[in-house]
Amino acid sequence: MTTAHQQTECRSICNSSLFSDDNLQKLQQIMYFQNLNANVNVFREGDSAGSLYFIQSGKVKLTKLSEEGKEYIMSLFHEGDFFGQLDPSPKAFHQFTAATIEKCVVGVFQKSDLEVLLWQHGDLAIEFVNWMSFMHRLTQTKFRDLVMLGKPGALCSTLIRLSNTYGRKDEKGIHITMKLTNSELADYIGCARESVNRMLGDLRRAGAILMNGGMITITNLSYLQAMCRCELCPKNLCRM
Repeated sequence: MTTAHQQTECRSICNSSLFSDDNLQKLQQIMYFQNLNANVNVFREGDSAGSLYFIQSGKVKLTKLSEEGKEYIMSLFHEGDFFGQLDPSPKAFHQFTAATIEKCVVGVFQKSDLEVLLWQHGDLAIEFVNWMSFMHRLTQTKFRDLVMLGKPGALCSTLIRLSNTYGRKDEKGIHITMKLTNSELADYIGCARESVNRMLGDLRRAGAILMNGGMITITNLSYLQAMCRCELCPKNLCRM
């Protein structure tokens, strides 16, 4: 059962926290909801971008294909998150692919309906601009991880993001409750699984992490922060 503390923590991490409760209800009133199974595309790269999405339950990953055909996982969205592409062009196309990780209930609302709502409610329009700015900055930081930090730094940054989004503190450190394979970690930073194996081994020998049954516990957060030149961004930005 989800506790009140967990609900509050989720609300502080998910990007819908940028909206007031009143405006969040206004947005939900123009949505229709879809029940989606796991491993189903919500939209694909190149599809027409005329809608935005809200996760009522479940998890969705946002991916990008390189020219070589390698898939990069750019973001993970979970309950309470909005995602999608809002473009002023009438012929906009999605630049990423969104796919469900587990069974999801996803709210969908059309750009045309949103525009009417924003015209009617100036405070909602301001909050929506803040959401767009947040999403743009989030994407920028993910590309920074891939381009500027090198593979070890990008892995450390990803582990910190995982701890902020799915971490639970215990006597050993910060236990990441979401289980990811080394292949999935490799997809976050654009390298081979064998490279992730080696880098995780280096972090374990340095005393920065513990690994048990595929689960990771961060035991020395400062070490990871130094490796990726952490800018100490707020948790709602330093997230998956």
